[in-house]
Amino acid sequence: MENLEIARLIEDWSKKALKKLENILSTPLSPEDLRKFSEEYSKMKEINELSHKFLEIEDEIALWKEEMPDGFEQEIEKLEKQKEKTIQQLISLVIPDEEFSGKNVFLEIRAGTGGEEAALFAGDLLRMYLRYSEIKGWKTEIVDESKTDLGGYKEVIVRIQGKNVGNYLKYERGVHRVQRVPTTESGGRIHTSTATVAVLPEVTDVDVKINPGDLRIDTYRASGAGGQYVNKTESAVRITHIPTGIVVTCQSERSQLQNKERALMVLRARLYQLKLSEQEKTLSANRKSQIGTGERSEKIRTYNFPQNRVTDHRINYTSYNLQAILDGELDEFVSRLMKAEMIKQVENIIKKEEHR
Repeated sequence: MENLEIARLIEDWSKKALKKLENILSTPLSPEDLRKFSEEYSKMKEINELSHKFLEIEDEIALWKEEMPDGFEQEIEKLEKQKEKTIQQLISLVIPDEEFSGKNVFLEIRAGTGGEEAALFAGDLLRMYLRYSEIKGWKTEIVDESKTDLGGYKEVIVRIQGKNVGNYLKYERGVHRVQRVPTTESGGRIHTSTATVAVLPEVTDVDVKINPGDLRIDTYRASGAGGQYVNKTESAVRITHIPTGIVVTCQSERSQLQNKERALMVLRARLYQLKLSEQEKTLSANRKSQIGTGERSEKIRTYNFPQNRVTDHRINYTSYNLQAILDGELDEFVSRLMKAEMIKQVENIIKKEEHR
């Protein structure tokens, strides 16, 4: 299914949905239902406008090519870029996303198999996501990190704030594999190492209630940058959730209170994810329509340095542009993953309409 066909189907579907919502909103509603259906109408209107915009750009490109075939490549290229941006925006709205809707995220990267090389690769992934966030205009802050002597990371947690951030980063969940000659290898042999990536939605007290009696909170001296202040002050915080055994640490701030607040934010996100995972065990069939399960045991992507290639195993797509990918140009993969998921969602929408 091509982008043009997808846009036409979505425009038709959104028109019908808007009429139904207009009828509902014209009837007496409770304040709660009014808010719910108004939000749904607003989102559906944006979907309809974007699908219409995509089709208009498509028509304009066809007109340029038909009437002015030579010498206007730059204008056509600009329109193609607009079209690609529009379909991405459309995809991010159409794909159901209760988990990440309107939420910031915590990105967790952990070194997997491969020792020091795995830790160095985790550092490469961190840089890639920080650059990608910069390109997207998202705000990032490192909540906690555990570095190695060679500058790699055993573990690092980043809070990322931005519009629809989860819609893009959710495809990064899973095992990332690297194949290259490590800096620690004297014989020139290629090693295979891994790092795991988790993406957790930032949640509130309303989403997850934490009983203070279930927590053990320890403070200790932070390590790393900060000079004498860091070494003399017990500003770092470690929180243990006794019922689940989840442990969260934070030492990024100089204030113990701020570190405690950030650690609690990460804890809520992990407890929320645990709750979702338990629910999904009973609803595993629903995940068959998604692009990968996002489980950490699932290998999603391979970064092969000798061949200058990156392969995403979920959509069998390979790019021979490894350095650009590591420099944050992830949309080459994310846009294709979005499209693959949206095609399945559109097919499901059509099936539902046919059975009504």
